[in-house]
Amino acid sequence: MAEKIVLPASVEGQAIENAVQRCILAECGAAYGIRERIYVCSRCGGPLEIEIGSVPAAKRGAELRKLWAARAASHDPRDISGVWRYRELLPFEDGAAVVTLLEGHTPLYDAPRSAEYCGLAHLRLKHQGCNPTGSFKDTGMTAAITQAVLLGARTAVCASTGNTAASLAAYAARSGLQAAILLPYGQVSAAKLAQSLDYGAAVCEIEGNFDDCMCLIQELGDDPAIYVANSINPFRIEGQKTVAFELMEQCEWRVPDHVVVPGGNMGNSTALGKGFQELLALGLIDRLPKLQVVQAEGAAPLARLFAALTPGDLRGGAHLPSRMATVENPSTLATAIKIGAPVSWQKSLRAVVGSGGSILSVTEQEIADAKAIIGRDGIGCEPASATTVAGMKKLVAAGRVRREESVVGVLTGHVLKDPDYVSRYHHGTLAIGEKNGAASRPIASTFANVPERVAASKAAILENLARRR
Repeated sequence: MAEKIVLPASVEGQAIENAVQRCILAECGAAYGIRERIYVCSRCGGPLEIEIGSVPAAKRGAELRKLWAARAASHDPRDISGVWRYRELLPFEDGAAVVTLLEGHTPLYDAPRSAEYCGLAHLRLKHQGCNPTGSFKDTGMTAAITQAVLLGARTAVCASTGNTAASLAAYAARSGLQAAILLPYGQVSAAKLAQSLDYGAAVCEIEGNFDDCMCLIQELGDDPAIYVANSINPFRIEGQKTVAFELMEQCEWRVPDHVVVPGGNMGNSTALGKGFQELLALGLIDRLPKLQVVQAEGAAPLARLFAALTPGDLRGGAHLPSRMATVENPSTLATAIKIGAPVSWQKSLRAVVGSGGSILSVTEQEIADAKAIIGRDGIGCEPASATTVAGMKKLVAAGRVRREESVVGVLTGHVLKDPDYVSRYHHGTLAIGEKNGAASRPIASTFANVPERVAASKAAILENLARRR
């Protein structure tokens, strides 16, 4: 059962030493208090991130490793959580009332069939779909809703393509806050919508796409009773960065050559990049993995921007673009990343360039086939997650990743997040098309696994199994 921890008032409200919310733009750099309700820089409108400040020397390097490992045997809900176990690097007081569903502790799987498909000797997949609501969003939402409670908010709100909605609804229910969800009408998996409804959220279906919903969210954020929980919120990123900490523990602190992640609103890649940078600064790792971010071809504004960068931009990263051309009508069946104007693109781009990684796009066919292969490894994932395997196959084929290099792909959502996609792929009816009468484009079922009608006899069943071996 999940826990909401309430500690004595005498230890609550203590300030986090040296922690601030800071504008990431070099020409601004404005700092704000850690408990100010703010999402972007009020001076220049730039994105914010949390600076934790100094960690005591006694809690660096090997000492932190020992402390985090020791908590594995604890029954304290903060230690059971794969986020709050790393609370030394989170911007909260020791006595904060933590809202948790015991998120994290997600598996790192070997994926031999996916490795062969990509042309790699070895591939591991970190499955964030094994979180309480079935997606990576839970690792950030536990921090965001904890902050919302601390600030005295009455309603937590988000725009969503489904996963953020489900996560916000669950954590708000756990905390006693009202949850308000803005969804693009008719563009969200029924399975994800069902989660939000079951957790008691107020669901508002909006005519338009995710980006239209996000514009409304930023207006709602002006209301002091409302707390915005999208990845524009820097506290979401703080929770999600702990995935990097957990991954390195699972890798026994040996840094992979590449970490591959889907690209939607860009909070995930931002968080992983921040997590790895903090581990490097603390001496817990000796280098950064290359972050490879993969977008769907029909919703790839940041991949297009990255492709236009010069070698000088990629080497120094000091003069990265301040503007990005958005995709007005993004199109992909991987609805979790159907986003044409990602709010965290600047922070994500900085993280990718700083790691020496890249941002690329893959087609609908490549996503669908990669998803089927991940299923053949007995793992499974939602469509957006499969961009990691599709993208890695593309990078290996282009000679940008060598066969023997170590690679971890991040799967962001559970296979049951979009069961209709799975069924249509295997039945040969999966297709993508625009509205308003435009012709649909079929997706080939390259690795179809079609159910067959078989006579109700032992002989018929054995014959069918022998033929399908």
